[in-house]
Amino acid sequence: MRKKRCIDLLTITCALFCLNTWAKDNAVILLYHHVSHATPTVTSVSPVTFRQHMQYLADNHQVLPLKDVIDALQNKQPLPDKTVVITFDDGYENIFTNAHPIIQEFSFPYTVFVNPPLIGNMASQLDWHQVTQMAAEGATFANHGKQHQHMLDTNAEESQQEWLDRVTDDIQAAEKMLAQHIGYSLKYLAFPYGEFDKSLKLHLRSLGYIGFAQHSGAIASFSDFSALPRFPAAGAYSEMNSLRVKLSSLSMPVNGVVPDEPKIRLPFSDKQLRLTVNSTDLIPRQINCFQNGQTLSKTINGKTIYVDISPITQPGRHRINCTAPSLGEKDRFYWFSQPFFAPTAAGEWLD
Repeated sequence: MRKKRCIDLLTITCALFCLNTWAKDNAVILLYHHVSHATPTVTSVSPVTFRQHMQYLADNHQVLPLKDVIDALQNKQPLPDKTVVITFDDGYENIFTNAHPIIQEFSFPYTVFVNPPLIGNMASQLDWHQVTQMAAEGATFANHGKQHQHMLDTNAEESQQEWLDRVTDDIQAAEKMLAQHIGYSLKYLAFPYGEFDKSLKLHLRSLGYIGFAQHSGAIASFSDFSALPRFPAAGAYSEMNSLRVKLSSLSMPVNGVVPDEPKIRLPFSDKQLRLTVNSTDLIPRQINCFQNGQTLSKTINGKTIYVDISPITQPGRHRINCTAPSLGEKDRFYWFSQPFFAPTAAGEWLD
């Protein structure tokens, strides 16, 4: 019988403390879509590269189930240092054929966010037999909506409340269908395309959902559990040297973020991003923020950082990433990301 790498979270934590090592209020969630040579490059990683990622995790990190990590952080319980979670979006069949056998070799847990009505009804998707087998072998499944659609898209003459009710009904129906097939309901939702607005995430939080997005960063007990960041690990983001830094990143403790509404209209009129940082393990003046690969200018007033945002004039998904070196942890960086989502002039959302 193969040696299990993932054991009970409490056992892992106790063992770490017994060895006089220490745990952190921190974890990193990785996001994959396709593991294949034959799918879009931007959302794909080859099986060879995926195996390299898994081997690196086995050698340097502790991979834990998503639910264990979320429960620990919400209850302010310690996690092993360099904890990582593996997730997939969209429920593609190549997760079963290409990714699952590799993950099994390492006995890693992982989570797949699926659109339940698509399972077994599209050639590119998993079927329920595969889902059942994967679940028996260490995978968990969670909600990605009924259809893979832009949740921010509104129908003609639809009011804000009508839109919110429609999207909520879609999510609740998907959750019910998923629970009927797999026997449990996590109430975890990965936003399709990573898109959400403030009203949607707050409403879902009131219904007991935890949201997962696609902007970058680590997570901690102080994170926004209605829109948790995940690091994409495919396409241009699959390169190992860059991924190593992200896997060791720390969640930047920020509050008072302005603007805090990610849904924007073009041209974006706000000129500054404001955030207050509460940590003695970083120096505010060492925080650098980036937009489209360019370093943004900033001013500092105590613990508050004012970042000058470059004009956003194009529709699509945008983000401001801010990083700062840890004073106590060599070669580790704090990371914060603020997403912005902009429709076209016609009100359409880009894939």
